[in-house]
Amino acid sequence: MWRAVLAALVVVNLVEFALMGWDKRRARRGEWRVRERTFFLLALLGGALGGIVGMQVFRHKTKHWYFRYGLPAILILQGGLALWLALGRPLPGGG
Repeated sequence: MWRAVLAALVVVNLVEFALMGWDKRRARRGEWRVRERTFFLLALLGGALGGIVGMQVFRHKTKHWYFRYGLPAILILQGGLALWLALGRPLPGGG
């Protein structure tokens, strides 16, 4: 099960990273853009690290405070959740 979760995280991070680069390219050309909510949805699905790295590599969305602080906040929360689960703690309300 953990291998499937890890594989899914790798895929969603690669997609988020690539989407940052693709959106930057389209922005330079004045073409249709990716919705910002799409970036945040992928981050919430586990792609926050890919988004952060993509922001730095492509110098994209770095002036938007909600990306500069939002993606790292999501990553920290997900890291905390992963640590909580790795320590064998049950999720609240999980019984």
